[in-house]
Amino acid sequence: MTQVHILPDVLPDVINQGLVTLFCGSAVGKESARRGAYYAHPGNRFWPTLHAVGLTDRLLRPEEFHLLPNYAIGLTDLAKHEFGNDDELSPHAYDVEGLRNRIRSARPKLVAFNGKRPASAFLGVRRLDYGEVGEFAGVRLFVLPATSGRAIRFWDISHWQVLGELHASLRDECPIRTPPPRVLGTV
Repeated sequence: MTQVHILPDVLPDVINQGLVTLFCGSAVGKESARRGAYYAHPGNRFWPTLHAVGLTDRLLRPEEFHLLPNYAIGLTDLAKHEFGNDDELSPHAYDVEGLRNRIRSARPKLVAFNGKRPASAFLGVRRLDYGEVGEFAGVRLFVLPATSGRAIRFWDISHWQVLGELHASLRDECPIRTPPPRVLGTV
């Protein structure tokens, strides 16, 4: 029997007004919860991928996640009160309505799901392809191959490259003046 890890907001959302892309993962992993930083497991490709596809100008460390609004990027997870591998989450871990509310409030241009599982839960469908899958509240939705080391057999950076190019074009079209980064849930 697996143990469910439940905490009040494992990691705070990083969501500012004026975001171009809001990345949504499934749940914070154990290493990320331990370190208090998104995508902190050494086998996770999230941070190197952001840099490789031009979303950041340098390779950020997981502990620098609070800097992402400077790049018009935000972070959240579908499960905000549990952490661990997807197969360890309780059946009620995902807060779809909470994510809908965060999207409506922040109004990013794009929401990019880091993996099919959170996208499938959000959209209420079983099967999805990678790439653009529709929209919600006027926000374009994308499904990307998960950066987790556990999903290596599905890895394909090309979908991330497409998103990186779209992010850059939308950011250039509508340059934002990002306020200093503010991590929700902090003072």
